[in-house]
Amino acid sequence: MRTRLYVIAFAVSLLFVFQSQAQTVDPIFPKGELSTAKNHTGDIWLSELNVGDSTFDPGIAQAVYGPGAKLDWHIHPGGQVLLITEGTGYYQERGKPVRVVHKGDVIKCAAGVEHWHGAAPGSSFAYVAVTPTQKGKTIWLEPVSDKDYNSVK
Repeated sequence: MRTRLYVIAFAVSLLFVFQSQAQTVDPIFPKGELSTAKNHTGDIWLSELNVGDSTFDPGIAQAVYGPGAKLDWHIHPGGQVLLITEGTGYYQERGKPVRVVHKGDVIKCAAGVEHWHGAAPGSSFAYVAVTPTQKGKTIWLEPVSDKDYNSVK
């Protein structure tokens, strides 16, 4: 009886190992190039998937953040939608509390709203951003303060 229980326990543990390996997948898009722009803190890789034009308006990009990386405060004149694809991150609109976001969340940022987003301290973070471009390019503001970044509750 004891041997049978050991065999069953071993078989169940193998099942969990194979299941976790089956859920590990390669990213859909390449990680992109490490950004050298002066509008963020930490390591952020960008992959431009579609440059907005007169036929297909929205710019579409993937951003991958190292732990603790964050963009400066900024505004999108046409708004923005973020499709969170990996990790845990933060999103904050000016004057509102920081929101903790996870893989599978969708963030809708209205046109003209000052906001920032970034990775949580112990997690990488990635999303696909859809940003209408007809109303203008991103307007970059000041860096996110430690007080704002650490205000997560």
